Amino acid sequence: MSALNTVWTVAARDLTLAGRTRDVLLATAFYVALVLLVQGFALGAPDGRSASATANLAAGVVWTALTLASAVAAGRAFSAEAEAGALEQLLLYPAPLAAVYLGKLLGVLLPLLLIGAATLPLGLGLFGVWGGEDQPPLPWLSLYGVMALGTVGLAATSTFYSSLTVNLRAREALLPALAFPLLIPLVIALVRITATLLSGGWTAEAWAWAAFLLAFNIGTLVLAAWLFPYAVEG
Repeated sequence: MSALNTVWTVAARDLTLAGRTRDVLLATAFYVALVLLVQGFALGAPDGRSASATANLAAGVVWTALTLASAVAAGRAFSAEAEAGALEQLLLYPAPLAAVYLGKLLGVLLPLLLIGAATLPLGLGLFGVWGGEDQPPLPWLSLYGVMALGTVGLAATSTFYSSLTVNLRAREALLPALAFPLLIPLVIALVRITATLLSGGWTAEAWAWAAFLLAFNIGTLVLAAWLFPYAVEG
């Protein structure tokens, strides 16, 4: 079986299972909604805050919710095989194990993109960044592009660490503990570029953060695909 066929086979199987049970999608959506609701009540209405401060708060809450959601979604990436004792059979696919990782990544990424597509306007609207009569239109195309790139980085990192913790008894607790420290630079970049886009559009700072974001994603995908065989076999 070719590497590309393996990627699509693994991804299609995971997406089919997720579509039938909907447990991961519903749990992730509920988790994101809970984070947005709690943060919205905790931080209060935007009255009295500057536009820049409001943009920073909204961007931080949106990406905090999506970062936590990525751990929830990736935590189930390998659990079905592990619980059924079929992880060894998954690793016996007649294709490079990096293709199995990419297939698992797609299975995590696509539901996360759906969650992110709904989280972005909900989070920004909750903090009053858009929706008012006197507010300028937001660069939605740029914001969704950043959301897509950021979600790729979150999913790639979380899926890789899910493979590291799949055979551990406390994998639900260890996954975020291992993945989140490495995600800190990515989350900082995502918050800064989102806040900059909300405040001033594509400034020099926004382009610099976008370049970092792209480099982070490429480096993570290459390293994770390379190290995945050692992670699952170890």
